[in-house]
Amino acid sequence: MLDLMPSLGSWRPAVSGQRCAVATIVGTGGSVPRPMGTSMMVSENGEILGSLSGGCVEGAVVEAAMEAMRDGGPRLESFGYSSEDAFAVGLTCGGELEVHIQPLQAGLPELPVFGQDPTALEDQAPVPLALIRRLDAVGGVVVVNDPVRFRAMESPELARLVGDHPATLFAAAAQVEPLLQGGRAGLVRLAPPEGCIDGWVTLDRWENPREEPEPQPITLFVESRLPAARMLVFGANDFGAALLPAGQLLGYDVTLCDARPAFARQDRFAGADQVVTDWPHRYLAGEAAAGRIDGRTVVCVLTHDPKFDLPLLETALGLKLAYVGAMGSRRSHRQRVDGLLEKGIPAESLERLHSPIGLDLGAVTPAEVAVAITAEIVASRGSRPGSAAFRSLKDSSGPIHPAPTEDPESQEDPWT
Repeated sequence: MLDLMPSLGSWRPAVSGQRCAVATIVGTGGSVPRPMGTSMMVSENGEILGSLSGGCVEGAVVEAAMEAMRDGGPRLESFGYSSEDAFAVGLTCGGELEVHIQPLQAGLPELPVFGQDPTALEDQAPVPLALIRRLDAVGGVVVVNDPVRFRAMESPELARLVGDHPATLFAAAAQVEPLLQGGRAGLVRLAPPEGCIDGWVTLDRWENPREEPEPQPITLFVESRLPAARMLVFGANDFGAALLPAGQLLGYDVTLCDARPAFARQDRFAGADQVVTDWPHRYLAGEAAAGRIDGRTVVCVLTHDPKFDLPLLETALGLKLAYVGAMGSRRSHRQRVDGLLEKGIPAESLERLHSPIGLDLGAVTPAEVAVAITAEIVASRGSRPGSAAFRSLKDSSGPIHPAPTEDPESQEDPWT
């Protein structure tokens, strides 16, 4: 639902106060076009904001949203590919979607974006924000303004949402906090406390209550938005210049850092989100101490100079970072490892170092190397090591740049 917030201030149905329903992807399976948390708004007049699948299920979602506004109740709809009827409502890509549909007046009255002045959202800069929505019959929402520092056990709003039983709050904290702090979306199901049946009914797909009241799981949907993850590029050279736009293309907030003012101040680095002139290890340590480094941060060491590389890598490997890579030949890598071991860096910490940096794509030019580096970052971010065809350079052997000859092994690689 957070994806719709920047557009709500200019969406006419929201501005005019029409009744609306929000449809949110809360579960996925197989190949799907959009991730969990993607939402679509439907007004009482059938106007639409956003998209869930690029068109293959939107018609059915609109119809279900209209029904939800008429009866005032939430519902959960499932969409998948129908092999019996290729034209049936479904996902031709073969995936499955679970879509929760909620009339706003019934379930989200506390959201500030649905206040009396939705135009206040116009031109508003993105800020960290998260929503914890209760999707079962009880309903309700908690708005979290600082997802990274949110503590579930200390939140009276969450206690009101799920009940103040300590076991329930503890279970909520264990599942909700990682989603909030990771900037992710996810479904959380909590078992109700034993003996807690007052006001609870088991629902059949949430629209057909059974006659006998029984405990039902507490179902929460968490959406979290954090500032862009940071990419710190150390080294004002051709490779750094090529990596800046590549990192920004992946959505990173990119900082270029170099200790040499004459190099860092070149116009070709002006496109970075920040340009810093400082000793690399000192800058990284300062950013970590200030709380501006987190587990999503990427560090790319392109300086290729031991007096910069060794103290910087010593600092980086002592932090919880998403990725640490260093450029250099295999000879440079061996010397670098020896130097770090002499400084007391544990061998297991060195396993986190991507050196030589990048996937083994045969990259030569700065632009190609930038592709190899960002490809490795994406692969490591998704916990998918390189395939047999495209492996990390650190996991392969032999020349980094085979000589242009029919028999690459017959010539020595000057980079080894």
